[in-house]
Amino acid sequence: MARVSQEHLDARRRQILDGAALCFARNGFHATSMQDVLKEVDLSAGAVYRYFSGKEELIAAIVSEVLGEVRAAFEAAAEQTPPSSPDRLVADVLSNTLALRENLTVDGQPAFPRLVVQVWSEIPRNEALAEVLREGYGSVREAWARIVRLYQGSGRMRTDIEPDHVARTMIAAVLGFIAQQALFGPVPVEVLRDGLRALMSMTDA
Repeated sequence: MARVSQEHLDARRRQILDGAALCFARNGFHATSMQDVLKEVDLSAGAVYRYFSGKEELIAAIVSEVLGEVRAAFEAAAEQTPPSSPDRLVADVLSNTLALRENLTVDGQPAFPRLVVQVWSEIPRNEALAEVLREGYGSVREAWARIVRLYQGSGRMRTDIEPDHVARTMIAAVLGFIAQQALFGPVPVEVLRDGLRALMSMTDA
């Protein structure tokens, strides 16, 4: 029997994840069946179940992948000397995250913001997914806090604010921006960048 290459396996896994993400964004997690996913990716049940045991494992894999990308981007930023300013850094990371999924659309609109909202709605009833999110966002917070400490150490940011407080605020800004995209439609990431830049420019009266 011919040996299947790792490239083929990775491409198949990518196909399944993208198809499932579209289904979840389009109809919600509970209204989506595995049959819907099979139809979307045009694969047999055996082909899909070789990679994922069901919907719960699919959504967990999608979430873990996204948060892993975001964490890695912020960790890479922390290695820069000096790291980019918060407005630029947030805009760059969010732009890259969205660009990787720009081919996923629902009714002509980006699917990713809608998918994020669907994931949030699952947290109260899905403890396994909630744990994936807690772990993922926790690692992003740690990466952000590390960057904040670099800002503070170089004199670019005031030192009387706990780094974790800044990290939580930046995550909240990104999540709020994504929620607005899901509600009101896509807008350029530069809108978030400019808003943060304006807030950063304020001085005490």
